[in-house]
Amino acid sequence: MARKLYISAVGQHCGKTTASLSLLHLAQKKYQRVGFIKPLGPKPMSFRGVTVDSDVALMAEIFSLQLDPGLMSPVIIERFSTRDYIDGKLTTEQLEEKIVSACRAIEQECDFLIIEGSGHPGVGSLLGLSNPRIARLLDAPVVMVTGGGIGSVIDAVQQNRLLFEQQGVEVRGILANKLIPDKRQMSLDYLEKAFAAEPYQLLRGFNYQPVLANPTLSRVATILDLELRGNQQDAQRIIHHLQIGAPSTQRVTELLRDDSLVIVTSSRDELLVTLANMYQIPEYRHQIVGLVIPGVAPVSKISQLVLDSSDIPYLRTMQHTTGHLYRIIHDDVSKLTAKDSEKIKLIKDLAEKRFDFELLDRLLD
Repeated sequence: MARKLYISAVGQHCGKTTASLSLLHLAQKKYQRVGFIKPLGPKPMSFRGVTVDSDVALMAEIFSLQLDPGLMSPVIIERFSTRDYIDGKLTTEQLEEKIVSACRAIEQECDFLIIEGSGHPGVGSLLGLSNPRIARLLDAPVVMVTGGGIGSVIDAVQQNRLLFEQQGVEVRGILANKLIPDKRQMSLDYLEKAFAAEPYQLLRGFNYQPVLANPTLSRVATILDLELRGNQQDAQRIIHHLQIGAPSTQRVTELLRDDSLVIVTSSRDELLVTLANMYQIPEYRHQIVGLVIPGVAPVSKISQLVLDSSDIPYLRTMQHTTGHLYRIIHDDVSKLTAKDSEKIKLIKDLAEKRFDFELLDRLLD
């Protein structure tokens, strides 16, 4: 019988998927057969010829999981799923049976199984498949992932635990995640005092890591639906700063910081040429991840030749204004993909330093 753990979260963007990835990595060091299932998937994509949730595809690729993708992602919320449910074409009983039978099949092939919930505990309630309900169906103890802070964490935990208790599900652990580095120990000390009388264990997660929240060049190309031109080997570079090339050329170069993506309109020939040439100089390359070039005016012939010969990565668009591009990129909450090799390595390395897997594993006894 597999040891299993349901990973939920008190809200969005707490780092639930990152926590699941970390725990799978650590579990593989102890258990021979490790598995993953996301019972209710709100983000469909095609993977190995099957429609699955994107997190299932992510885990399967990173950890070379050979489990049936259809079993790992038994229920997918697609475009018309809510309407079909309201119209009676889908029933809660049908969906529950798919989830239970898929999990039962996967358990037979695993020693340790991570079950990842969807969003906050109430997600899926319309279908009768909230996170607490699914955890109850699968008879799985829960670890809730929270964000950083003290008061906000305590409030969120107390509010969300009631939903699990109503279903008779045990919350065994609270994973305090995205902790502010210089307040980490203080936050953990106060949370331990606040939860001292509770039946669950406080677990220590990651510090807040901007590098994990920032997009890669490849991610920006994807969200803008643009072809990445130039040096493809830099596609996975992480963008730490987004800069608009509005001031003078000299001023833009003075304002450059490490790992900057610069938005430069197509008519700024001098700036385009200067940045392309800087990219070729080793002492400046670390400052420039690439360029986004908006504007209806074509890039001049000589500037285009310089861009291409420099091999600087760039995205060209005639559909977006500079301000619109800035908002899209700045507001994007970067989601992990299997191609994000730098981020994945960092997560695994941090997991070995920050997560106490043995403590968590004992909570499942």
